[in-house]
Amino acid sequence: MEEATFAAGCFWGVEAAFRQVPGVVETEVGYTGGSFPNPTYHDVCGGDTGHAEAVHVTYDPSQVTFEQLLDVFWNTHDPTTMNRQGPDVGEQYRSAIFVHSDEQKAAAQDSAKRMTESGRFRRPIVTQIAPAQTFFRAEEYHQQYAEKRGMVSCHF
Repeated sequence: MEEATFAAGCFWGVEAAFRQVPGVVETEVGYTGGSFPNPTYHDVCGGDTGHAEAVHVTYDPSQVTFEQLLDVFWNTHDPTTMNRQGPDVGEQYRSAIFVHSDEQKAAAQDSAKRMTESGRFRRPIVTQIAPAQTFFRAEEYHQQYAEKRGMVSCHF
């Protein structure tokens, strides 16, 4: 098994998208990329922790590649808006790929370059590509939030 971590705005819909991918074994939502110790949802929503709402994905690389997960990432949000997804505004809603290896870093950079060159987005991609940091699991009521409520997605 391998792991990947993505931030693409509100983590509820992003998690729901990754849970649909064959080969994704487990997902969990939480907070990463900041400096505040043991953040809670309330802390992160305040916008002062530096953390992003993120989804940590455990996947079977014999069934799904990191590059395929990157495709899901690009399709679940707008990577051209700085610290914003739809009505959600703040650093905690930034677009980021938190890489767990040099291979993931190279794949993420190549993927971002291909997305830029494709012309799919009219504005520049602002997605952060950064080393994975400590991932703080969000409170239980956030885990599989959309699924528990019968929602396909919560994205606008």
